[in-house]
Amino acid sequence: MAIRILIGTLCVSVLFITALFNSSTSPAVNAALSQIAVPTPVPNETPRFSDYRGITLGMPAADARAKLGVARDSSDQEDFYVISDGETCQLIYQDKLVKAISTTYTGSGSKAPTPNEIFGMDVEAKPDGSINKLVKYPKVGFWISYIRTDGTDPMTMVTVHKLQKGEF
Repeated sequence: MAIRILIGTLCVSVLFITALFNSSTSPAVNAALSQIAVPTPVPNETPRFSDYRGITLGMPAADARAKLGVARDSSDQEDFYVISDGETCQLIYQDKLVKAISTTYTGSGSKAPTPNEIFGMDVEAKPDGSINKLVKYPKVGFWISYIRTDGTDPMTMVTVHKLQKGEF
């Protein structure tokens, strides 16, 4: 199950990265991206959500590892943690510092955060019940995405990622 979640996390991450950095995407990617809400810039706000279990962007990898313990999979570039049956976390590193935090919650009992807990506002679900929202916070130098699938057994992904040069 963890590998399935990791593959899903990577696929969604690739879609976001492609959308953010490549304006000449393929028709299939464009079709998938048309289902994602347009990023909302929030230039003068500090986000409500800025850490996961005490881990923040820019934190040394060694400190993040000390907070979460032994990773299921680990490398110099990333660590993958299984927190519980319904919760995983992936940390991405650059220059031995946390560059991105992506958490995945699966199932209705996984205690996934709500959009209000992440953004400080409610986000309208699509007719099928899914939610997709991306907000950039240039003031603090990162963006947050929130994705929830539809259905009675949803998957929710929350990603916090350092803004790259030119994204501000």
